[in-house]
Amino acid sequence: MNRRMLFAALTSVAVLAVATDAMAQTPDDYPNRPIRIIVPQAAGSGVDQQARVLAQKMGELWGQQGVVENRPGANAIVGMEAGAKAAPDGYTLIYAPVSAVAMNTFIYKKLSYDPLRDFVPITQTVANPLGAVVNPASGIKSIKDVVERAKASPGHFNYGSFGIGNMTHLMGVLLSIAADIKMTHVPYRGQTPAITDVLSGQIPLAFTTTAGVTDLAESGKLTLLATFGQERDEQFPNTPTPTEFGYPSVVIVGWAGMFAPAGTPPHIISRLHGGMAKALASADVKDAILRHGSKAVSSKSPAEFERYIRSESQKFHPIIKAAGLEGSQ
Repeated sequence: MNRRMLFAALTSVAVLAVATDAMAQTPDDYPNRPIRIIVPQAAGSGVDQQARVLAQKMGELWGQQGVVENRPGANAIVGMEAGAKAAPDGYTLIYAPVSAVAMNTFIYKKLSYDPLRDFVPITQTVANPLGAVVNPASGIKSIKDVVERAKASPGHFNYGSFGIGNMTHLMGVLLSIAADIKMTHVPYRGQTPAITDVLSGQIPLAFTTTAGVTDLAESGKLTLLATFGQERDEQFPNTPTPTEFGYPSVVIVGWAGMFAPAGTPPHIISRLHGGMAKALASADVKDAILRHGSKAVSSKSPAEFERYIRSESQKFHPIIKAAGLEGSQ
């Protein structure tokens, strides 16, 4: 083969390779194999259950299986690291809670990933309503009562949370700042032990997810003092918000969302966003997520979700600092 023929042959191969790669990356062709979804929490957690609901729906919509891979450890850092190192081809996604993308940055001195540099936001997926509960026998009937008791005994009014740095911990810090009170934080290893101690009278108050106390509140075993969204929770329409008690800054909602590794092509991000929006709008997904204690939410665009993450980070930073948690890990 002479040089001209060899050059022509090599050129043809190069052109074919480029064309093949372009075909493989066309929106109509994606996805053409299973999609891995890394969950930085343990199997069975609320975040894990949400991811599995979405993975199943994605399979139905696209005909390609969504495979959930649990990578728990170090407050979601292990899973986030794995996601950041994954190939940016749309076949590895990361399903992350708010703590992993809007809080860890301030809590850890040297975080091994950057939430917005190493990932592309796709969409928010859920909102987790939060609230405050007391034992009816305590005589506390409102957030105003909590504030009055805390002011009467500075530092001696206890509240429980699901752990140091948890959203439920920061709720207590936020209320303390807004109401200019001093409460003592009692961290527990999760929701069950915290609520158990409220029921037994060991502590007067706990901040919690509303899903975890719905039955207890409806049966009268616990009093739900407030929900912490901007507006009243539709599941608890008779329960006021802190804004109604005069504390408009005490608004805090848990959430989670879907991400892809940085560098994932924009058309794939667009297709993923469209698919997620369709999934989250479906009645079966809404019902399934509600059964797990959350509400299905979809961002209008990846850009809107990114703006939301930035605003949430700005909100949590001073709360984390006030709690003495900045750079504590």
